[in-house]
Amino acid sequence: MLLGVFGFVLHMIFGKAYSLVPSYFERELIVTRAPGVQFPLTVGGTCSLAVVSALPGLECLEPIGASLWGLGVGVFLVGLLWTIRGNLTGEATGTGEANADRRSVDRVANGFVPVALTYLAIGSYETVAIHTGLPTLFDGYFPRVSHLLAAGTATMLVFALGFRLLPRFLVASPPLWLVVLVLPAGALGPLLLATTLGSSSAWFTLGAVIEALAMIGFTLTYAVLFVRSDRRRVGFYGVLAGAGSGVLAITLGLSFAFGHLSPSLALAHFRLNVLGFLGLTIIGVAYQFYPPAIGTFRGASNHAALLSIGCLAGGLLNQVVGLVGQLRLMILSGELLTLIGTVVYVYQIIAVFHAR
Repeated sequence: MLLGVFGFVLHMIFGKAYSLVPSYFERELIVTRAPGVQFPLTVGGTCSLAVVSALPGLECLEPIGASLWGLGVGVFLVGLLWTIRGNLTGEATGTGEANADRRSVDRVANGFVPVALTYLAIGSYETVAIHTGLPTLFDGYFPRVSHLLAAGTATMLVFALGFRLLPRFLVASPPLWLVVLVLPAGALGPLLLATTLGSSSAWFTLGAVIEALAMIGFTLTYAVLFVRSDRRRVGFYGVLAGAGSGVLAITLGLSFAFGHLSPSLALAHFRLNVLGFLGLTIIGVAYQFYPPAIGTFRGASNHAALLSIGCLAGGLLNQVVGLVGQLRLMILSGELLTLIGTVVYVYQIIAVFHAR
């Protein structure tokens, strides 16, 4: 949870949000030192909390790590919100005349970025409160935090920023009705899930259904873009694999809402969301921003990048099958494959950074 959501997913999103959100709101980042202040805090906080969860006897690091995380997120939120303060609804989109036909989608997508930032603020406060003794907003049940941050912040930003990025990457237009379906559903679903998690209430079932609509709608939108596009770059397959993982994840989530829950299925659901939907989607987009072919290290190439996506997706599938069927060997082979895929991905990105 900590290294997957806090460490990889949210830090990748923080980095791209600093560059994308100001330009999408027709602004320039005002607090230019914010990334340099935030990242040591959030990285230090994540590492401290991860060490506490892995090694007994270091509980003294728990409030320190949570406080560092909270301070870092505060810097991030202040930096972005101060930058877009005069355009919080995203009415000004920075969309050029060459993309004038995309303005309606861009405005709708912009309007949901503050929703994701609100989830980040609430989830981060709850994290700090749980680990420091401050008054909690809920009941201290940590899986609520994972839904606030993973579904509310990360997934919402993937939806909102994705509807701006992906059509331009694929040079195709998404159906507006799907965009209008996905974003409100993606905004409401995590709130219902986080507040009713662990209950068998109708509200929890409704939250699961709404989140499923959002994920299916996003997957359909990307599938339409993929089919309409004549581009076939390596990163697009990562996003495609991520979207497919998201559909499998919400399928399990719906089964939980109707009473079919076990620890192994819950773990499969978590991995499909974090490593699958969020991880593979982010990796696919990263390969678009940082093309592996320009890497200067030996072995840096589109083929190697595709190998990393294949290993991650295949390893994840093995893990899910192993967890559902209680097959220990399948789980271990899947974890090995995902480790290989992760190492290859990191190598590709480092090779690109070295070239630049």
